[in-house]
Amino acid sequence: MANVPRRTLVALGAAALLGVSACGGTASPSASSPGAQPSSQAASQGPWTWTDDRGKNISLPQRPQRVVAQSAAAAALWDFGVRPVGVFGPHKLKDGGRDPEVGEVDITKVESIGNVWGEFNVEKYASLQPDLLVSGMYQKDVLWYVPEQSLATVDQIAPTAGVQLSGKPLVRIIEQYGRLAAALGADLNAAPVAEAKKRFEDAGAALKALAAAKPGLSVMIVTGTPESLYVAYLPDHPDIKYWGDDLGLKIVYPERPTESEGGFWEVLSWENADKYQADVILVDARSQSMKIEEMAKKPTWAKLPAVKAGQLYPWHAAERYSYLGYAKVMEELKANLDKSRDDVVKE
Repeated sequence: MANVPRRTLVALGAAALLGVSACGGTASPSASSPGAQPSSQAASQGPWTWTDDRGKNISLPQRPQRVVAQSAAAAALWDFGVRPVGVFGPHKLKDGGRDPEVGEVDITKVESIGNVWGEFNVEKYASLQPDLLVSGMYQKDVLWYVPEQSLATVDQIAPTAGVQLSGKPLVRIIEQYGRLAAALGADLNAAPVAEAKKRFEDAGAALKALAAAKPGLSVMIVTGTPESLYVAYLPDHPDIKYWGDDLGLKIVYPERPTESEGGFWEVLSWENADKYQADVILVDARSQSMKIEEMAKKPTWAKLPAVKAGQLYPWHAAERYSYLGYAKVMEELKANLDKSRDDVVKE
């Protein structure tokens, strides 16, 4: 790691050359926010502390004003009222439009540090003079989309905060982002946040009622590559676990994946894509995932009952963990399941 200080100096030198201002980028604080100071002037006084899901204790002389976040984390914080100054991870499509993974974030008002896996511009990150980096973690203690080879340098530029996304209930993850947003100055009692929470609760109740009305309706969640079909393992996906265990949807999923598969999915060759069957299949809607029309060229896929019945709908695998994000997801899912037959597997 002897070269780390030199890389850090290069990055900080880029910041000086670009002359980036140090104006604040987070939400306006509110006296009603838990942990928030009553004014931006007060926010600059006194220490700020946060313990993240790695157990890492962060202590700063004042509340972070310039936050950079992985796209899904940025989207969650945005819904709670925090305005990051930079994002990394999927946020811009090839046509220049906003990637769904970045949610409601206005990508014209944030700086891009990188848009794809493995892309993280350390020098540009440093030039933003960040106070804090926020990212979700699917693997224990591993910040999503922060390249391992850049981590030491990134850590020297500003503290990092991780939010664990696997192995925790969906609602708890959303609440954790809410707590972090409040600590960063957001008002959790603001009307948009309260309305989104109510919408989330209503959407969950409606989906639970549908599951009770259609107890035989089976649902499977998949993603695909040209080589393999991946079938989601319910316990490793907080959204799927919530729909199955809390709301009562009948989810078709494999046994625990082997260690070599890395969890989250059972990996099937396309020749064995008919191992599991369900009335409805939700297909990964991320831009980097295999499209349904491409899957249609696989003979075993084309023969699946749900495929033949046309009961294929999107699964938003990288949805941001906010009330608004999952309210929209569950409203869409209910609308799709409302129109779905629950007997196609039996044909």
